[in-house]
Amino acid sequence: MNVLIARPDGIGDLVLALPVAAQLRELIPGVHIGLLASPVAAPLLDHHPDVDYVRAVSLQAPVRDLVKTLSGEIDAVIFLKPFRRLMWAAWLARVPIRVATGFRWQSVLANRWINEHRSGFARHESEYNVGMVKGLGLTPIEASRPRLVVTDSERAQGDRQWGGKAGRRVIIHPGGVSARRWKPEHYRDLANLLARQGYPVILTGSEAERVQFQREVLDGVSLDEGIRNVMGRLSVRELMGLIATSQVVVSGATGPAHMAAALAVPNVSLFDPRRNNLPTRWKPLGRGVLLRPDVPTCEICVGEACSYWDCMDRLTVSNVSMQVAQVIQSTAPLSILHL
Repeated sequence: MNVLIARPDGIGDLVLALPVAAQLRELIPGVHIGLLASPVAAPLLDHHPDVDYVRAVSLQAPVRDLVKTLSGEIDAVIFLKPFRRLMWAAWLARVPIRVATGFRWQSVLANRWINEHRSGFARHESEYNVGMVKGLGLTPIEASRPRLVVTDSERAQGDRQWGGKAGRRVIIHPGGVSARRWKPEHYRDLANLLARQGYPVILTGSEAERVQFQREVLDGVSLDEGIRNVMGRLSVRELMGLIATSQVVVSGATGPAHMAAALAVPNVSLFDPRRNNLPTRWKPLGRGVLLRPDVPTCEICVGEACSYWDCMDRLTVSNVSMQVAQVIQSTAPLSILHL
């Protein structure tokens, strides 16, 4: 059976789709497993033992390109998120089995439905995802922790990025657009503080994030000599190799946090208090600590109109640096702290 798992959007979303591939490998003898990913995220899947092939496509591609991507002896496609144009393309491509959630108008384009609301945020995204295999007549088993694979050469290349500095290596990733961010100046000050304390620090991010970070907090400001800034200079695979050779990754609720967890590297993750960013649903599935302001959960961020508009500033540079030190020395599972 040839099954395609569709999640062509964010890096973190794709990482949390991997337990579905593990389920299929376990439950269907001889299954051929594909993953439909965005062009940016697709390289994450290289060398993965549960993924036989990868198809990359942009959700903004013309429908004819989407149809072509979903054609070619695919027996079933599982839509982990019901993207309308993608489901329309699968219908046009006549994929025999099309599994999706119910309750949406585009659900009519599927022919197997999982009638479960995710809006309650009662479970982790990976658990919701593995539940989708019920659309193939399977009984889900416990979701495994996502894992990613780096080669020895990628790990060696990542190791060279540290310039021979060993131990207590910290990656700081100030970017991320899907969640309310910790202020860029806090990330800068954290990097400087950790470097003064003797930690080797590397800043990572995309080219767009590099430009924004430079403009907002680095123009006219010097970084400590113990900090290396590689924002905008690494491919996804190179970032994976770098993360694999670090001791902790500090970031917001963004893709590299899930990458780190899948590479068995601890996190210090900074989550905002919005309901659609609840740790119950989106926490990295690994070791470390998740920091969240000790304020009421809100539906949306309304900025200064909110009584707690400064919520993320409650996560101070000093507190985050202390958590970095503790996480490096700990082997405990991820914990959640409200500060």
